[in-house]
Amino acid sequence: MGLHIILTIYVLIALTLVVSILLHGAKPSKTLGWLLAIFTVPVGGIFLYLLLGRNRRKNKLILLKKERFFQFPKPSLEHMSAMHGQFKKLMTLVYRNSHFPPTEGNDLQLLKDGETTFEAIFKALDAAQHTIHLQYYIFEEGELADAFLILFAKKIKEGVSIRMIYDGVGSFSLSKKYINKLEAIGVEVYPFLPFKFGRFFRSLNYRNHRKIIVIDGYTGFTGGINISDKYLKGDEALGKWHDMHLQIIGPAATHLDYVFTLDWYLVSQQECTPAKRNSDVKVGTNSLVQIVAGGPDDDFASLEQTYFSMINKAEKYIYITNPYIIPGQALLQALQTAALSGVDVRLLVSEKADSKIVGWSVRSYFEALLKSGIKIHLFPDGFLHSKIIVSDDVISTIGTANLDDRSFEQNYEVNAVMYDSAFAKLLKADFLKDAHRSKSLTYVEFVNRPWSDKLKEGFGKLFSALL
Repeated sequence: MGLHIILTIYVLIALTLVVSILLHGAKPSKTLGWLLAIFTVPVGGIFLYLLLGRNRRKNKLILLKKERFFQFPKPSLEHMSAMHGQFKKLMTLVYRNSHFPPTEGNDLQLLKDGETTFEAIFKALDAAQHTIHLQYYIFEEGELADAFLILFAKKIKEGVSIRMIYDGVGSFSLSKKYINKLEAIGVEVYPFLPFKFGRFFRSLNYRNHRKIIVIDGYTGFTGGINISDKYLKGDEALGKWHDMHLQIIGPAATHLDYVFTLDWYLVSQQECTPAKRNSDVKVGTNSLVQIVAGGPDDDFASLEQTYFSMINKAEKYIYITNPYIIPGQALLQALQTAALSGVDVRLLVSEKADSKIVGWSVRSYFEALLKSGIKIHLFPDGFLHSKIIVSDDVISTIGTANLDDRSFEQNYEVNAVMYDSAFAKLLKADFLKDAHRSKSLTYVEFVNRPWSDKLKEGFGKLFSALL
């Protein structure tokens, strides 16, 4: 009798989830995948769906509209003029999704790898006069974290206000002892959706993958680099970590501050007014930059739509560097269509992967990509973690978003889009330099790979459909 009751309860739960999946499932492939998992993997299928599968895009994590909390920047005549130029459609798309118009008067500095990036970050932090805002997906203890602690103590004594957000899962190893040290010197610090049993299923799958630092509301950093000593020392399994970061001085950095303040409200329930533009700061260049932010509480997948638009707009070339290229059907079609139309489409991917299953999943798309004429370069030195797109010597983006459904649907991400020819050419040259030292795949070579590799890739692809 007891077993009968348990089976009845299990069937009722399964049917309830099936109805929910059919009503709210975003993509047919995922819907089918979760239905199969629930019916073919007893108990485990339900557990995995509750953990990873629920679609929160309509069930907002922030219950009230963002616009109720903050007055987003409104386009000025200058902004409207920019949005009627060559990139009108993309600028309008980003503005409607993220509410940030393109801004002129920005100075950009490309920061490659950890040593260069942290040198620039600590220099800017040391010059802070009023506020330091920072948030990271991974904040690991070590030499870098100790250096941040020392600098924070110094700046707080000078009267600088410091606020910090760390992701509750990405920074799971961050000790209570270190957090207590931060709080003891006066840093306001909060975790983003911390790991708690009571809301285990509700929040574990929605992570803040953003990497943002904003100093005095006008000097900002974003990109792929986390706070971890592996960016300076490498690690035993993968070797040296390569990545790209971006320093912005100008109004686009103020928009990064808006992104931070929204996240600050989410974690602390405290309003934090973004710093006003400092008119005394003079920048060396006049780059046109637009910030695009996205998360599971938005109406549309803004980063996916931005990437899709950039691919479709490319006429001569589009070069993409990313460690996790697991495209959905729309992006796969866009990449293939561009290549078949004569656009030079190239992908730079790390030869080594930080996860076997993810690595198999990435490679499972290579055959379809190579068949359409897309060139794939495998970077051999350590682990390449950069997230970059550059196209036609005129437009580029650097940020935190990968080319996978997790970044587009489940993570909080942020990218900067640069409408700047000189900067695009700089990124292009860097891409070609790295591609030259990489292994270039051919369709004939790859299609004849061992059947064991194909089997692992098939497993990885199946698994990716459920993420």
